[in-house]
Amino acid sequence: ERGHEIVLKIDVDTADYDLNIADVAIDFSNPNAAFSNLKKCISHKVPVICGTTGWLDKYAELVAYCKENDGALIYASNFSIGVNLFFNLNTYLAKMMQNVEGYTVEMEEIHHIHKLDAPSGTAITLAEGVLEHSNKKTWSITDKEEENLFIQVKREGEVPGTHSINYQSEVDAIEIKHTAFNRKGFALGAVIASEWLVDKTGVFSMRDVLNG
Repeated sequence: ERGHEIVLKIDVDTADYDLNIADVAIDFSNPNAAFSNLKKCISHKVPVICGTTGWLDKYAELVAYCKENDGALIYASNFSIGVNLFFNLNTYLAKMMQNVEGYTVEMEEIHHIHKLDAPSGTAITLAEGVLEHSNKKTWSITDKEEENLFIQVKREGEVPGTHSINYQSEVDAIEIKHTAFNRKGFALGAVIASEWLVDKTGVFSMRDVLNG
């Protein structure tokens, strides 16, 4: 729809392919494959977009590799334009609530039953936005200790993704929520990011893309 051509699709059993026929690569694979996929793209000087989550323990290593090889990378836990606006809203609200007494904060994320990682990468990004402006030390999906930001994880049917942050006191509650109706928003954001990344070198984020 945006005038591009898909020149190559790579799966686990794809052999003898040439990455250099592509102007840019998009990786939505799985946590076990993402790191090697990204390194391969970078080594072939193919700018790469990555929306795969669950491998970020190697992110710093990949960033160093990208810089050493003059590669181009955008990683985002979620490429939806709406979600990235939601990230900013979440951080803004966390800043407002930072010095307000009497509120506790929790999160909830709901995804389809096929999702491999928990919590979602999107939930982790949201949690980091809250932690940066609170006295919570870390997030947890199992422990409701006061020092933890609790994330309730649900896996239901074919839900594309729902994320909410709830601040609650004895007298009221403040909640912000993003609900994806389908996966088109993720795909569109990835294509927009791909258009932006072509002919660039460096490591970027969706914030760079949205800021032009």
